Amino acid sequence: MRSFGYNDLLLLLEGLQWTVGIAFLALLFGGPLALLVAVMRTSKSFLLSGISTAFIQLMQGIPLLGLLMFFYFGVPLISGMNVPSIIAILITFMIYTAAFLGEIWRGSLQAINSTQWEAAACLGLSGAQQFSHVIAPQAFRIALPSTVNFLVQLIKNTSLASIVGFVELARAGTISSAATFQPLMVYSIVAAMYFSICFPLAFWAKKLEGKMHGVR
Repeated sequence: MRSFGYNDLLLLLEGLQWTVGIAFLALLFGGPLALLVAVMRTSKSFLLSGISTAFIQLMQGIPLLGLLMFFYFGVPLISGMNVPSIIAILITFMIYTAAFLGEIWRGSLQAINSTQWEAAACLGLSGAQQFSHVIAPQAFRIALPSTVNFLVQLIKNTSLASIVGFVELARAGTISSAATFQPLMVYSIVAAMYFSICFPLAFWAKKLEGKMHGVR
């Protein structure tokens, strides 16, 4: 047993780095998959739309903890291959991000009036050019507040990574609390660290939402 000190603070800061890192990598790898899901979801093809809808419904219907347990414990049991915790975590959060952001971005794409597609087609643009130069910039503007709000949820949900023994911010707090027997102090600092990241993002999302509505 010891008092909370400098080394404990360093441990929490290192855990905070991993928390931000997991969220960043989830967006980096899950974002392109989310865009694919959104485009498939808005496709006129019944097959593509059905596949993306089934994926969204399935992933949103399974708790994030259940997904994490499946990739960390279930996949090794089925395949016989050991899955490192960081790989299981990244796959889980990538799929989680793709499912929720895909639905957010789907709504943004469908919010664009069909006349925008027609106007772009009249300019002689190809389908890909219509999407990238006309539709996507407008959809991005609509989706940005909701995307930032999702990022706040994503950062807080990274605390579930501690279930598989990965040392992010929540797990670092548990280790420090067990070593110092000062849970109130330790978890107050942990909460303050989460707040220092999430509150500015939530405030930014609110400002963006107000700006978007103001433009309209």
